[in-house]
Amino acid sequence: MNKIENQISIEEKLESLPALPGVYQFKDKSGKIIYIGKAKNLRSRVRSYFQSSLDSPKTLALVNKVFDFQLIITDSEVEALVLENNLIKEYKPRYNVNLKDDKSFPYIRVTNEPYPQIYSTREIINDGSKYFGPFTDVKNMKTSLRMINQIFKIRSCKYLINADSIENKKVKLCLDYHIKKCDGPCEGLISETDYQKMVGQVIKLLKGKTNELINELQQEMISLSAKFEFEKAADVRDKISRLKIYSDRQKVVSADFEDKDIISAALEGKDVACTILNIRGGKLVGKKQFQLNSADQDLKNVYSAIIKFYYNEYVEIPKEIVIETTPEDSSTLLEFLEQKAAKKIKFNVPRRKSDTMSLLNMCKQNAILLLKEIQLQRMKKEGNVPYVLSSLKRDLRLPVVPLKIECFDISNLQGTDTVASMVVFVEGKPKKSLYRKFIINSVDGPDDFASMREVITRRYSRLKEEKEPLPDLIMVDGGKGQLSSAVEILNSLGFAKYNIIGLAKRLEEVFYPGESEAQTIPKTSSSLKLLQHLRDEAHRFAITFHRDRRSKRTFTSELNLIKGIGPKLVERLLTNFSNIEEIKTASMEKLSDVIGRSKAELVKLHFNNSE
Repeated sequence: MNKIENQISIEEKLESLPALPGVYQFKDKSGKIIYIGKAKNLRSRVRSYFQSSLDSPKTLALVNKVFDFQLIITDSEVEALVLENNLIKEYKPRYNVNLKDDKSFPYIRVTNEPYPQIYSTREIINDGSKYFGPFTDVKNMKTSLRMINQIFKIRSCKYLINADSIENKKVKLCLDYHIKKCDGPCEGLISETDYQKMVGQVIKLLKGKTNELINELQQEMISLSAKFEFEKAADVRDKISRLKIYSDRQKVVSADFEDKDIISAALEGKDVACTILNIRGGKLVGKKQFQLNSADQDLKNVYSAIIKFYYNEYVEIPKEIVIETTPEDSSTLLEFLEQKAAKKIKFNVPRRKSDTMSLLNMCKQNAILLLKEIQLQRMKKEGNVPYVLSSLKRDLRLPVVPLKIECFDISNLQGTDTVASMVVFVEGKPKKSLYRKFIINSVDGPDDFASMREVITRRYSRLKEEKEPLPDLIMVDGGKGQLSSAVEILNSLGFAKYNIIGLAKRLEEVFYPGESEAQTIPKTSSSLKLLQHLRDEAHRFAITFHRDRRSKRTFTSELNLIKGIGPKLVERLLTNFSNIEEIKTASMEKLSDVIGRSKAELVKLHFNNSE
């Protein structure tokens, strides 16, 4: 089939589209599904893609690749939503929002049997078992399982235990019973009712209802004490103590004590990072993070995809879902969620400053951090730039990776012999052939600000004359004063676009132009270590140059005091001896070889008399 025939076929299909709910699948020339969508009215929705007034680059790129499409009619829009979600997970079309990681996330499984097992799994079996998750952080899941095993005597064996196995004594007691980590259901030492009651308490814990569980156990402890069953009451008391320790570790983040999920996404290019904070009873009980791929930059569509991905049949849905914008097809999504949860659900998009807005901002920062980590991992994997430079670009909010950095430092002693240094790092490493020294000429006394203005003027006016590009980052050793001095000169030289910072010594704070408050970089960050290396190298280079200048000045002044020794002889001595001490200890013969016998006697006489 050629393209013209195909276009006729598509046009014919567009004319005969039904005005019913369902799912549509766009295919490319090879028959591969490149996009899956759902619609309340398939006729109007699918035809909208083939209008001449399309203004979205993403939609235009998609439509240009569409060679054919197929429809699946459903009874309702909610049914279409469920089918769309399942098909996207199965086919992972290029132009849909997809989970980046193809592996399934782990869940905690509570098996469907008289004496349930509780363990982690990545395989979902529809046999009536309960699943809790998904856990995007395996470490958190293992911590939860460890806590469950410490508080509750859940069996660890994999045997099927029921009335028949107990009656026929098919399973024997194991070590867990003897070390009091299991109540021995294998031999009927705990009834099915009591064991199921304990499993119900574990389920409450997994749902984040810790306070409700503690209250329930307190009532049970009182009841047992009233029956004089003090040993059992003591066991319950120990459970309460451990649960209170666990509960105290959970941060109280909401004063209304309602159950809610906070969802936030950060996207750049095709990368989408999502963070979900689980709030139960006002406490932060869990955090989920995952990465998606999306050719769609519309936040409404992205949030719609995240909600459909996350709230599968095994995820508890709270009464309130907090997001930064109302998702696409929000009414259908709410209907879908309410059918699953069997309760009223609402989307909350906070507009004013509140606790909920603060939680959303915290969630957003976590998503942004995850996005930056994803980007850094890619850069590191591709090997385009050193990892530390990618980290520096992120931490300093730079528009480009700082491949070339120039750092300046001023050095003087009580205002004398003021000098400046410039060190250059290329791709994160010192480039000593590009280092420069500056003798400050226009400044009298200890004025670091004026000295900085002079050195910046000399350096970048020359760059401008030679039509050389500015470095990716300019750094000055000092705070707001030194930075302002440098910015003043760069602006006066006519530079409009440049990146410059100041690094203060005392608290390792970073100053930006136009910002009164300093910013901090995490102490463990590799980017801070690079800035410190730059600063210390510039300081070392400046100090070394300053000491050489001061030493040479002292050396020259001492020789000028010797009567009969003129400038030319002083120059000869400076050339042949490195310091005053060497001249003092030199033999008469060596001095005579340099400046002659008579002058050598004058030098020896001077130093002998000074002693």
